[in-house]
Amino acid sequence: MAELNYSPGRTGSRHTLKKMPVRVDLTAMVDLAFLLITFFMLTTVLNKPQMMPVVMPADGPPGPVPESRTMTICLGKNNEALFYLGIADHPLVAPTKIGFGKDMDRAILQMEERIKQTSKDGLIVVVKPSDHSIYDNLVSTLDELKITAVPTYALARISAKDIDLLKQRGMY
Repeated sequence: MAELNYSPGRTGSRHTLKKMPVRVDLTAMVDLAFLLITFFMLTTVLNKPQMMPVVMPADGPPGPVPESRTMTICLGKNNEALFYLGIADHPLVAPTKIGFGKDMDRAILQMEERIKQTSKDGLIVVVKPSDHSIYDNLVSTLDELKITAVPTYALARISAKDIDLLKQRGMY
């Protein structure tokens, strides 16, 4: 039983009344506290994981994709990425090494501005993770695409030409 005892100190006067000690029973308050803790633990909603829809390329022949508005991001090792506009054989923008975060944001926004000047359609981004990239880099790239509001993006297998580009820059 939980209780709080209070006994007053002695006073200097001789004619004091003898007071009975005050006794407060705290059992009910402790019970109520545990009841409330249990209630809130059982009724709380934990943060549910959020999923982002990603459409993987379908099996079969690839469809026509205009190279003038296609940006390819190849994920390499050591938290680095490589991007270019167009196709790997004849890129419209030379392959450039970037990091994740602000560097990738800046690169995506620059490519979007370039596409808006030449075409009414939006940017298409193809993300190609290499065997040496880590899962966290893929998630970061998808987050950057969501933040910059890229309307069309896809994940694809990395090609031999992209691997050669990564090897030339020491990222594979």
